[in-house]
Formats: sequence, structure tokens, C-alpha cells
Amino acid sequence: MEKAVLDNIKEHVTESVTESGLPSVTVRGVYPFDAAATFTCGQCFRFNDDGSGAYEGIAFGRRVRIRTPDEDTVMIDGITADEYRSVWRRYLSLDIDYNAIIESVREVYGKDSRIAVAADAGRGIRILRQDRWEALCSFIISQNNNIPRIKGIIERMCAELGERAEGGGYAFPTPEAVACAGEGGLSFARMGFRARYVASAAETVCRDPGFLDRVADAPYDEADAMLRSLCGVGPKVSSCALLFGFSRLEAFPVDVWIRRTVGKYFDGDPAHLDFGALAPYAGILQQYIFHYERNIEGA
Repeated sequence: MEKAVLDNIKEHVTESVTESGLPSVTVRGVYPFDAAATFTCGQCFRFNDDGSGAYEGIAFGRRVRIRTPDEDTVMIDGITADEYRSVWRRYLSLDIDYNAIIESVREVYGKDSRIAVAADAGRGIRILRQDRWEALCSFIISQNNNIPRIKGIIERMCAELGERAEGGGYAFPTPEAVACAGEGGLSFARMGFRARYVASAAETVCRDPGFLDRVADAPYDEADAMLRSLCGVGPKVSSCALLFGFSRLEAFPVDVWIRRTVGKYFDGDPAHLDFGALAPYAGILQQYIFHYERNIEGA
């Protein structure tokens, strides 16, 4: 199934220029994609609604503005068509046929099953392929924290330690910048006990530059063990980093919310669920469940 949903996209890309002179691309044929659902599901902390329904933020050292006038179209201000194809198509996971995944959910579990209903409700969510270090660091910061506070901590880190981003603002700080600051030098970010964990992770990555690459290349259980060897990284942080930073779509992060609700969808211990043919996309199913329970069932 995995091969069937990869490289099955025939989107149409056009270039233009915004009124302010920025390059812009419009991509059609990406159904289903929804910027709001993608950027507010808790996987990314550097994008915010600009008040018009578009989401503005910084990734890979560049500020962009992303909006979806409909579920088949995405407009990205601040990049060229070549940059879309080389970076942003992959970042937004627009190279994966999410519609095929949703159809498979209906086939495997039944079109009236609770997970099929959740998948349809959350169909615009895409798992972003974020920078590995940024995702790891961000989810270390996310422990016992809420999204507004996480965003505040990260923005202070970027403003103090990050390099200027193309288009304005600051990029996420490198491991070297964080390691140089050290635990004590991170006090300005007001991240509390997490400063020790962030500084320790940065020191590990600097001391062993191939660490993140080896995590990316390792079998899932080995990659999970490698991340959990870091100070302050437990099962939840590791699975989130693997899902959102290493594109390990088989990762199924389990928190209190998921542990409480997953029984409505599947039988068994949520830490050892058997997704069968859909196992390569367990993390996508997790996002559908989380979205449905938080925003629809729990509304």
C-alpha cells in the first residue's frame, strides 16, 4: 500500500508575484489539504493565522505565507516554483496521496466506522516533514506544556539565538547555537526544567554530528531507543519527534488524550496496536483521532 500512495500526485504549479513583490506559487490538484487543520493540530509551533485565514511562519530558514482557498488548492507566498518542488512539496507532504489513505481506511475498517468518520473529518491534515533538530527540540520543550507557552518559548529562542530568516524574522537556532548558550544561557527563554534537556540534546548532536542521520536511517525501534537515550526524552517526545521530524509515519504518539479515547476506535493496548495494512500510516490515523476527539466529538 505504501508504494501506491507515493508519487501518485499530478498537481499543477503556477507562479505569480504578490502586490508586495514577493514570488508566489499556486498549486492545484492537492486534495485534500487544509492549512488551518495542518497548522493547528499541534505538530508545528512556528506558524500562526495572520488574521485572514492564511498561516504565516518560518521553516527551513524562510518566512512564507500559506493559504488554502479550497481543499484542492494551496497558495504559498515567498517561494518560487523551483523552491516548491525542491523543499515545500515535501515539507507539506503534498507528494503523498492522502485521499488514497482515507479510502483505504474506509476499505479496511468500513465506511461507517468511527475511524473512517474521523478520517473524513480530519482529511485536510497533512503530517509536515519538519527539520529533524527543530522537531526534536520543540517536542522536548512541549513536555507538560501548552501550545501558547511552547510557541512563546520557541519564539524567544529563535529571536535570541537564531539567524535572520529570508523574508524576515529568525530561523530556528542551530544545535551549535543552543549548545554554546548552555543550560544557564537559555534562561531568557523561560523554559524551566526543560532547559537542561534542550542543552543536553544540543550538546549530543554537536558532539556526534551523525546522530540525527543515524536515527533517520535506523529501523523504527532502534531509532526510538536512540532518541530515548537523550536526557529528558521519553516515549511521547520520541514518537512525536519521529513522526513530525523524521517522517516516520508509523509512529503513534500516545498521550493521556489518546490513551483515553483510542479504545473507541481500536481494541487493545494503545501502545501495542495492530493497524494491519495501515501500519505504515499509524501516525496519520493518530492525527485524525486527536482532531476528531478534540474539535468535533469533544466540542
